[in-house]
Amino acid sequence: MSTESQSGDDDLRERVSNFLRRNFPQIQMHGGSSSITHLDRESGEVHIQLGGACSGCGISPMTIQAIKSRMVKEIPEIETVQADTGMGGGADGDLGGTGGSSMSPSFPGEGDEDGEDDEGPQAPF
Repeated sequence: MSTESQSGDDDLRERVSNFLRRNFPQIQMHGGSSSITHLDRESGEVHIQLGGACSGCGISPMTIQAIKSRMVKEIPEIETVQADTGMGGGADGDLGGTGGSSMSPSFPGEGDEDGEDDEGPQAPF
């Protein structure tokens, strides 16, 4: 990679960081964080990782959608935004409920696949 190309990537990375700070201060204000995990200037693709309190926040999917729609309008070099909250789901803000995981919630009294009932936690007395 040439020095000129590296300088252009650094400039674009800085503009993406500034965009996030300027347009989404609530991420930090509410205990969350954002970082650029991948930036490809040639394809116009950027990957954003939301962490901290964003990982369990119920409005993370809305924040991700807002980032996606606004970033491509404000930064002409960016064509695609992928974002993830780190909750084990997909890269579009899936909070793990439909991310292809085969796990499903179980409740006390329901049987497992092996035929055993889950009685739930036992009281200490």
